[in-house]
Amino acid sequence: MTPTAPTHAKPLQLPALAGWLLLTFAFAAIGAYASASAGEFYMRLDRPSWAPPAWLFGPAWSVLYLLMGIAAWRVQRTSAEGSVRPELTLYVVQLALNALWTWMFFAWRQGAWAFVEILVLWLAIAATIRAFGRRDRIAGALLIPYIVWVSYATALCYSIWQRNPSVLA
Repeated sequence: MTPTAPTHAKPLQLPALAGWLLLTFAFAAIGAYASASAGEFYMRLDRPSWAPPAWLFGPAWSVLYLLMGIAAWRVQRTSAEGSVRPELTLYVVQLALNALWTWMFFAWRQGAWAFVEILVLWLAIAATIRAFGRRDRIAGALLIPYIVWVSYATALCYSIWQRNPSVLA
């Protein structure tokens, strides 16, 4: 019996994980700042019957941001430094688009622009899933709940914008 060659697993790189989580939640905080009074504003809007309660957004987004940060970390671990730059740049772009949507909808109350922007965000997430999935299938899969939630949020954004033309330009 011949011994098998040892496999060389990547180290956990916990500081890198912490860095990706910190960056991801920093973008979350930028969006959260814009939505500081979103609960009150959201409750005043005419919402469809299938709209979630305001309290659900915080926990849902917290889980999604955690999964997103882990996905980015997993992609970083797949390759030598610099070789995953396009994938991780795309990731940061979609994070910025995510934060921007909150400002457009809740702070600036621009319903039409928020709807257009969330469509662009959806495309950026889809591209990120594809790019991450090529590097690490688990990393791509970790973003699936995110795109599902944003798909739902896209329909919700459109519906609320259409129901509230005097509040959301």
